[in-house]
Amino acid sequence: MFSNAHIGIDLGTANTLVYTKSKGIIIDEPTVVAVNTKTREIIAFGHKAKEMIGKTPAFIEVIRPLKDGVIADFDITTQLLKLIMQNASKKLGTSLRKPSVVVCTPSGATSVERRAIQDAVRQSGAKEVQLMEEPVAAAIGAGLPVNEPVASMIVDIGGGTTEVGIISFGGVVASNTVKDAGDKMDESIIHFIRKEYNVLIGEPTAEEIKKTIGHALLPHEVEHMDVRGRDVVTGLPKIIHLSSTQIQGVLAESLSAILEAIRATLEICPPELAGDIVDHGVVLTGGGALLKNIKEWLTSVIEVPVHIAPEPLQSVAIGTGKSFFVSERKQKVAK
Repeated sequence: MFSNAHIGIDLGTANTLVYTKSKGIIIDEPTVVAVNTKTREIIAFGHKAKEMIGKTPAFIEVIRPLKDGVIADFDITTQLLKLIMQNASKKLGTSLRKPSVVVCTPSGATSVERRAIQDAVRQSGAKEVQLMEEPVAAAIGAGLPVNEPVASMIVDIGGGTTEVGIISFGGVVASNTVKDAGDKMDESIIHFIRKEYNVLIGEPTAEEIKKTIGHALLPHEVEHMDVRGRDVVTGLPKIIHLSSTQIQGVLAESLSAILEAIRATLEICPPELAGDIVDHGVVLTGGGALLKNIKEWLTSVIEVPVHIAPEPLQSVAIGTGKSFFVSERKQKVAK
């Protein structure tokens, strides 16, 4: 039922992952491409392209073809998917011809956005393309009992969007999507440093600040970090000294938006399933689940147990791949 011809793809705003049964995660690359502006061809993608951000000549542009979980540049995304398919074929040591692909989409994506993702994957060489909602994929990847009549609540804090979903019997009972996620946090850090210190920094530096001294909204032992950027006034390099309490304040707006999305989803949850969430709690996935103290903070404000998935960064990709088995079990249940 599941061979190398079946693959799961997490086409995320921040990272793209490919999962197969035989080898697990075979590709985990940033969703970043370096494009020749004259020919519109991709000359590098993934980690190589990310290292080029802010360091390229005029004829090379480093872009992210997905924004807020959906395709922003269709042609570049199609080229990127073809390269990913080729790399997957090399890593599997076989010719990956016309594979069946399951790819995730945000639960709030429109029919036009879903069709764009489906068309891009099909044009990259897929024989069959199935779309799957991100909360369901994340829940399967986190090992939750999605096929049972028990509520599983998942909060997937990705790069472009935060997906909140309550899942039962393999489907989404209630969901919410907000655009406050990893990228929005990085943008907030960039704007804060420019406003407070008149210093410009890039996205990679902002991400590093978030990972190193970023904290959720709880008291903590203050940490410090030296950051290098360019002074707006003099144009010269400059080093500034940041504290974790400053960055905590910067992240407050995005974290509050994520909290409101969780509360709004709980409010529309059927009463019969609410008890399951109180018993089993909420599971966090995505890169945002790695933010310091986020588990403890959410537990304190929503008064429900909060857990972090075993592999938060890979949960969606693993879920898309394992969905072949979930579909098979559902068919058996239906019979």
